[in-house]
Amino acid sequence: MSLLDYFRSNKKANSASLAKERLQIIVAHQRTERGAPDYFPQMKQEIIEVIRKYVYISEEQVSVQLEQNDDNLSVLELNVTLPER
Repeated sequence: MSLLDYFRSNKKANSASLAKERLQIIVAHQRTERGAPDYFPQMKQEIIEVIRKYVYISEEQVSVQLEQNDDNLSVLELNVTLPER
């Protein structure tokens, strides 16, 4: 089950499968941060603070990922879910 399927599903899952899905999301998130530089958590927090100057968001509304490929290129991906007006 993908992350999008989890949010699209309207059926009630039992607590064991729900806990398993949540754990998979947490593990996937931690794997993306494993190879990140030491300054990465502080940079993420500062990005959140800048966005909060204009609109309130929680940390759950921000996803920051750092991808590195074999060509020594790094891609910083920032996804922000902004509140409705």
